[in-house]
Amino acid sequence: MFTLAEVASLNDIQPTYRILKPWWDVFMDYLAVVMLMVAIFAGTMQLTKDQVVCLPVLQSTVNSKAQPSASGKADFTTVETTTDSLGRKTNLDFQQYVFINQMCYHLALPWYSKYFPYLVLIHTIILIVSSNFWFKYPKTCSKIEHFVSILGKCFESPWTTKALSETACEDSEENKQRLTGAQSLPKYVSTSSDEGSPSASTPMITKSGFKFSADKPMIEVPSVTILDKKDGEQAKALFEKVRKFRAHVEDSDLIYKLYVGQTVIKTVKFIFILCYTANFVNTISFEHICNPKVEHLIGYTQFECTHNMAYMLKKLLISYISLICVYGFICLYTLFWLFRIPLKEYSFEKVREESSFSDIPDVKNDFAFLLHMVDQYDQLYSKRFGVFLSEVSENKLREISLNHEWTFEKLRQHVSRNAQDKQELHLFMLSGVPDAVFDLTDLDVLKLELIPEAKIPAKISQMTNLQELHLCHCPAKVEQTAFSFLRDHLRCLHVKFTDVAEIPAWVYLLKNLRELYLIGNLNSENNKMIGLESLRELRHLKILHVKSNLTKIPPNITDVAPHLTKLVIHNDGTKLVVLNSLKKMTNVAELELQNCELERIPHAIFSLSNLQELDLKSNSIRTIEEIISFQHLKRLTCLKLWHNKIVNIPSSITHIKNLESLYLSNNKLESLPAAVFSLQKLRCLDVSYNSIALIPVEIGLLQNLQHFHITGNKVDTLPKQLFKCVKLRTLSLGQNCITSIPDKVSQLLQLTHLELKGNCLDRLPATLGQCQLLRKSGLVVEDHLFDALPSEVKEVLNQDTSIPFANGI
Repeated sequence: MFTLAEVASLNDIQPTYRILKPWWDVFMDYLAVVMLMVAIFAGTMQLTKDQVVCLPVLQSTVNSKAQPSASGKADFTTVETTTDSLGRKTNLDFQQYVFINQMCYHLALPWYSKYFPYLVLIHTIILIVSSNFWFKYPKTCSKIEHFVSILGKCFESPWTTKALSETACEDSEENKQRLTGAQSLPKYVSTSSDEGSPSASTPMITKSGFKFSADKPMIEVPSVTILDKKDGEQAKALFEKVRKFRAHVEDSDLIYKLYVGQTVIKTVKFIFILCYTANFVNTISFEHICNPKVEHLIGYTQFECTHNMAYMLKKLLISYISLICVYGFICLYTLFWLFRIPLKEYSFEKVREESSFSDIPDVKNDFAFLLHMVDQYDQLYSKRFGVFLSEVSENKLREISLNHEWTFEKLRQHVSRNAQDKQELHLFMLSGVPDAVFDLTDLDVLKLELIPEAKIPAKISQMTNLQELHLCHCPAKVEQTAFSFLRDHLRCLHVKFTDVAEIPAWVYLLKNLRELYLIGNLNSENNKMIGLESLRELRHLKILHVKSNLTKIPPNITDVAPHLTKLVIHNDGTKLVVLNSLKKMTNVAELELQNCELERIPHAIFSLSNLQELDLKSNSIRTIEEIISFQHLKRLTCLKLWHNKIVNIPSSITHIKNLESLYLSNNKLESLPAAVFSLQKLRCLDVSYNSIALIPVEIGLLQNLQHFHITGNKVDTLPKQLFKCVKLRTLSLGQNCITSIPDKVSQLLQLTHLELKGNCLDRLPATLGQCQLLRKSGLVVEDHLFDALPSEVKEVLNQDTSIPFANGI
């Protein structure tokens, strides 16, 4: 027989699972234990005391005496004569009674009287297994175990206590005022202090949150006490676990179906047990008639037997029926509960009403069912668990952890000086913008990169020196007061994005903005979405830099054409076809069209009468015959045609009389025409990386030339006229075929940079020492050539290192 401990192990559920066992499951477990005890008690009694006692039924005394002796051995079977209760002889000995008792136990006793305890045991085991199968089945057990583990950690996490306590501290009247005041704010300004997340289509419009009126002081949300670092990290991990668990469990309803299935099985089992037990309850009786059909052995045909356990078994059976009825009613109630409400949907409406976490999402399927089961244990579990489903709660935690980690002292250490000698702070891949940033009041440049939850609060108004802001993949939200400050003080804004929808809408309303840099995808389909039509509000915009993949210049850019002085378009290899809108930009002084796959100089450029600098770098221009039209651009002083496919320079270039800088590097030039050297105002000429073999003697005509670059060509000799350009400060002759440098190089008294590396030189002229401004740092040659110079020349060239050293002493 099974012991109670052995059978009870079937019902051994981990203590942590008790939160998923409602009162009816707990009650049914106790009923099952009582039924087990009944089965074990009845079985024990039946094994130790169950028996029947039988006596023969005498037909008549005559029949008894007239029994003939079947053989000569008849007398030996009745050696010991017995009598019945009336004193009548029965002619049966003790062994014969034992035989009859055993035989009649199997023949006369009903099967239900013999197997009742074992049936109770089997039924109870089936009911126990049915009650807890969902805890054991692998596909549900793993989810339940994971859920219980996360739920326990969420319940005990210090973050839930702090978050809910902060919620309790908030005044409901203040929340109403905030929500009411939000109706009057412009839609382009997002002033949510702790809610919402950027979306792909409308990144700057939040779902909901605390709004601040422009003419009312901002109401601060109570700050949450700083968590211990370990607690904060655990809370962050819990948010991620809850997010993944929800995605894993919400897509199926297996747990719900399994629980419904096992409840149906228990109900069917109850009905089955009740039906057949009610029929057999009356078969358990004290008296039974037995006809063993062994008359040839004992001489009697009928016996009357008594079952000594009948009374006890009947009482136990009645108790068992009572228990199973109670069990069945509970099963029926469970089914009623399962189908009365939609358990595959769970709403956190009450939690949202009682807290500021209005974004807690409703859940469905198995996730919802598990929460419904937990509510039967204690609704506080679901309330505390909901904190980890809220993005607002997660953002608050990130904000607290961020501010705890990035203190004012740490941020001060990351401030550096940029090339413009401005104080700059670059924040990269943070969960948000630390509050301490806005205490750096002397900051000039702020760069925010890959910070999707960036929020600019009103505190930015104390950064009076801030004039430049970089938003790199960072669709920042701003509060009303912060926007007012940026609108009045910000001068330069860089926005780098993947999709045009990431550009913050408030960018186009910064009326005092001077420079705007847009870097990202602005293809023809997205041009309809781009907010450049709002650029007309930027009345002080002077510089517009667009690095994208445009097929045409958006007509809306011409809305700011009267204000622009510099337009830069870097097109990343996409062919720029339509350029007619350039004609309207009459005030543009600098124009860059780089990497636009242009094959000729656009005619629209010739209408820009105020153009001073033109840069057509990295295109596919092969001929520049249209250059004659540049004679109408009286103010053009710089022309950059580098990194193209230009083969020759037309003589009409002489008409650009005011040209001061000409860049033709990285083309396919084989010669320099004399017309180039008629540009008397030319100060910079760059023809590096072509196929030029000869420097014309006419170069001596360029008396104002200060920078001459002819690196990477095929020049083998230097004309003496080159050294008549006495104003030369930079002379780049590297990577050519030059064999010697004339001594007349000493005439270049203003020379500060001389590149000779990569030629066929045997020596350097000693007259280099007479170039008073030339130092070793500006002399680019092979080491052995420098070492071969006379010591006095090297001493002169090394003065730039020795003088500071001496001054230091």
